[in-house]
Amino acid sequence: MKNGGCCKQTTKRDEETKSKILNRINRIKGQIEGVGRMIEDDRYCKDILVQLSAIEKSVKSLASLIFDNHMHSCVVEGVKNGDETKIDEIVDLFRRFS
Repeated sequence: MKNGGCCKQTTKRDEETKSKILNRINRIKGQIEGVGRMIEDDRYCKDILVQLSAIEKSVKSLASLIFDNHMHSCVVEGVKNGDETKIDEIVDLFRRFS
């Protein structure tokens, strides 16, 4: 494995960043629960699809926030410390998200 093998990596986030991430996750949970209620209430397919599109955008926005944080913290620190595997990690992430 390129990420250091057997050791689990962690990211220390400040409280403001954690709060932003968790707020978005809670909003996404609410959106998903709303779609569940729409299904239970036999709502019109188009209405459900519109909500699913909103959820998809919310998840992409969350991923973008975390990616931005990763670039400015984990990757910068890794490169400063000579860890060139961080570049491979970013290339892999671009492949996954494109």
